[in-house]
Amino acid sequence: QVQLVESGGGLVQPGGSLRLSCAASRSIFSINVMGWYRQAPGKQRELVATITIGGSTNYADSVKGRFTISRDNAKNTVYLQMNSLKPEDTAAYYCNAEILQMHFWGKGTLVTVSS
Repeated sequence: QVQLVESGGGLVQPGGSLRLSCAASRSIFSINVMGWYRQAPGKQRELVATITIGGSTNYADSVKGRFTISRDNAKNTVYLQMNSLKPEDTAAYYCNAEILQMHFWGKGTLVTVSS
């Protein structure tokens, strides 16, 4: 198992940038898939981006070209760099780890994009 703690959320103007961090309680080297999800008020949780053990990435169409997921195995941390933020990106962002077909979640960090 693993415990995940997100950080880096906050208030940002449209067009601005934020970098979210997901700190894991154990090595992430052997975790097959890690990712970021988000949930806006009144909407279902949706996948934002994933990164596999081999380093391949996948993004939701709505964030392609703007968001970048990366991992630093030495720091047991996964990042989500968010650029060109839009008001519709406002949501609680959650870190996720898939281990042996089980999913583990952080408690989330809030991102608000508003002028």
